[in-house]
Amino acid sequence: MRQCLPLAAFLAATALTACGPVPSAEVSKGLAYDRVTDPALPAMPSFASGPAVGATRSNAAMAVDFLDLAFRMESGRALPVLTRFEGPITVALTGDIPASAVPELARLIARFRAEAGLDIRQTSGPASITVDFQPKSALRRAVPSAACFVVPGVRSLQDYSAARRGAAVDWARLQRREQVAVIAPSDSSPQELRDCLHEELAQAMGPLNDLFRLPDSVFNDDNFHSVLTGFDMLMLRVHYAPELRSGMTRAEVAARLPGILARVNPAGAAVSGTAGQISPRAWVAAAETAFGARGSTAASQSAAARMISVAQAQGWTDGRLAFSHFARGRALTGTDAPGAIVAYTRAAQIWRTQPGAQIHTAHVDMQLSAFALSSGQFARVLALTDRAIPVARSHQNAALLASLLAMRAEALEATGRHAAAQKARLDSLGWARYAFGSEVLVRARLSDIRALAMRGARG
Repeated sequence: MRQCLPLAAFLAATALTACGPVPSAEVSKGLAYDRVTDPALPAMPSFASGPAVGATRSNAAMAVDFLDLAFRMESGRALPVLTRFEGPITVALTGDIPASAVPELARLIARFRAEAGLDIRQTSGPASITVDFQPKSALRRAVPSAACFVVPGVRSLQDYSAARRGAAVDWARLQRREQVAVIAPSDSSPQELRDCLHEELAQAMGPLNDLFRLPDSVFNDDNFHSVLTGFDMLMLRVHYAPELRSGMTRAEVAARLPGILARVNPAGAAVSGTAGQISPRAWVAAAETAFGARGSTAASQSAAARMISVAQAQGWTDGRLAFSHFARGRALTGTDAPGAIVAYTRAAQIWRTQPGAQIHTAHVDMQLSAFALSSGQFARVLALTDRAIPVARSHQNAALLASLLAMRAEALEATGRHAAAQKARLDSLGWARYAFGSEVLVRARLSDIRALAMRGARG
């Protein structure tokens, strides 16, 4: 289930607000975007589909990760046996299908086949997996916290609504997967649609859990990664290894994992390291409060402090400690800029030591760029965005990319490089269309960034 946590797309920074994976309809009342000096919205680009960077952690660590992903639900509930589709997998689209869904699905299926070795194809008839596109309002009535979700035993949101309290939709009672529905929003931006397809189709076929400890995966409720990574594709390849079958227990799967990983990922045998433990419920609950859309500033600050306290008590030095400092930075934004900058900087220091966490540090750079822009530190904005833009592009995060380009455009404009500023602004507008969808949201978000620049120019 992809949750509405304000992380993945356009993170809160001074005047900027959002609820990931895309901004909410409520926008801040910034300056009107100047249609005289700024061009009309350009054609919407799309990312080229290429293989992800491979998994970089040890096979021993990833064996534990696989077991925790495959034998546990996001709620913490244990799953008694491994389940998967046995035989070829088909995918069909139904409901109010957005225009971008067809090409996005084609690119994703090509990746599943090439990177995970799956026998999967699209069909127009009854399918193993049915992606049912319905309005966001209907999804919120069914599962209020979800941007999209996956359900066994049904083909549509209507089927799920009728059967939601029955055994047919209980993952823990399955022995094998035969029919699964992905419920996705029909009225979302292209990026939100793509992100839902990536995570929910992967969970429809493979691991059902999310783990906060994973730095290099979409199977993580921090939502920093928006497209499937090399680790994710490896987990799917393992899930469908011929040595495994539906109905196996955790112990039976664990006994076969070393041999499977040695075969499909020989490089991982030469890497040292062990997996982290499951995050305690106290830390997860604090994270949910810190990033909750309805919490007060004081509640977010208190929750972030609890996250740091639990992380330190656990002795963590991984991304969860970084995420705790990130939560503190976000909670202090708007009330204590120096404190927020210290917290963001600490988060970035930790993430830079974690393989697979480049996108996390790029998000921090975006936050720090917003502070620098609002205080007139235009050279620092250029340095931060110069470092973060290639990461946002390579990780295919259009919302982050559009935001960074817009900040860079304002810094270039402020330092007299007008032609370069116009080029960056045009590039930003194109990616903003992919990220945010409507022209109203595109121009509102970029107006917020311009407001920061004007505040910085006034000194």
